[in-house]
Amino acid sequence: MAIWVHTYVPLLIFLGVALAIPLLITLLVETVSSRRPDPAKYVPYESGYPTTALRGRFPIKFYVIAMLFVIFDVEAAAFYSWAVMLRELGTYGLAAMALFLVVFVLGDLYVWKKGGFEWR
Repeated sequence: MAIWVHTYVPLLIFLGVALAIPLLITLLVETVSSRRPDPAKYVPYESGYPTTALRGRFPIKFYVIAMLFVIFDVEAAAFYSWAVMLRELGTYGLAAMALFLVVFVLGDLYVWKKGGFEWR
């Protein structure tokens, strides 16, 4: 047999199972579940509280916190990849991460000064 068969057959089996399981679960749910439409099921809610009409401007504080969270995640990913490659990067990698940290800390100080880290 060709060498590619030994290499790619497990991958094809994995892909087949990965595609078959969601399809089987979807078909199972469609055939077994009952349909009982109720208007209460289609009412939107947030955190278990009923929806109220928006009065005035919607505060963007939640979006700012979410964006800060994403930025911290990107920083964590950058630190991890940098730490793994530190010996190969050498002094240049250390200087690049130092510059990254300076920019990041300056950004954090700016957000802190503007009150972006307060949850009110």
